[in-house]
Amino acid sequence: MDEGESIEEIMRRVRRLEIRARRLAQEVFSGDYHSSFRGQGLDFDEFREYQPGDEIRFIDWNVTARMGSPFIRKFREERELSVILAVDISGSTDYGSDYLSKRERAAEIAALLGFSARYNGDKVGLLLFAEEPVLYLPPGKGGRSVLRAVREILTAKPPKPGTSIAEASKFLLKTLKRKGLIFFISDFVDWGFERPLGCLARQHDVIALPIFDPLEKKIPDVGKVYLRDPESGHEILVNTSNSNTRMGLSKLSKRYREGLASFFKKHGIDSA
Repeated sequence: MDEGESIEEIMRRVRRLEIRARRLAQEVFSGDYHSSFRGQGLDFDEFREYQPGDEIRFIDWNVTARMGSPFIRKFREERELSVILAVDISGSTDYGSDYLSKRERAAEIAALLGFSARYNGDKVGLLLFAEEPVLYLPPGKGGRSVLRAVREILTAKPPKPGTSIAEASKFLLKTLKRKGLIFFISDFVDWGFERPLGCLARQHDVIALPIFDPLEKKIPDVGKVYLRDPESGHEILVNTSNSNTRMGLSKLSKRYREGLASFFKKHGIDSA
């Protein structure tokens, strides 16, 4: 987010995101989303005649009296979920080599998921985290909860720039009392989170959505440049004109992404 942006400019961006996300959610995501995730409990579906073996407690006596024979209420699985958008707003997410930073990409993804959940009748909550949990909004229904989530993603300022997916995972383990669907939106520039995130995935449905900048996958030849870690402040001088250097950095990035994918698969965490 640009430090010089006014509240009006930020709200215009949120509104543009809302319009785009609503359209995509309606056209693309809603059907697949609705069929993919199931909630808990029962939801009334229809009446049908009583059959031997049906539970007597489901007999509807009003309909039975009108029809002159026993009718029961038939139920289907209720699909309502508590969807949590766990979004990384650490220092590294403010980086972007093109027109969008990682945080802005995270806001777009969160908007799309949030409105998809809303159209499915699910509750949407938000956890913003950096070195520690920064903001938690409990799951709620309605478009306003999604819009507030997007606004907070774009504007929140963490007190510390570091990343701790472990602390975010521990917070959700402690806070969520019922099984939920958790989307982790992060660049996963962190370490030591494997055990807490694995524990979270055993109790909840967790989907990881890694966000990478194009330059993190392939370094261009632009001569000597300083690379700065936005979380630690550490800088190194890199000669990107050296093909071995570029190749080495690309291999390191690829190895890290492959390691993440392997970890997600091992713990039953879906990822995109």
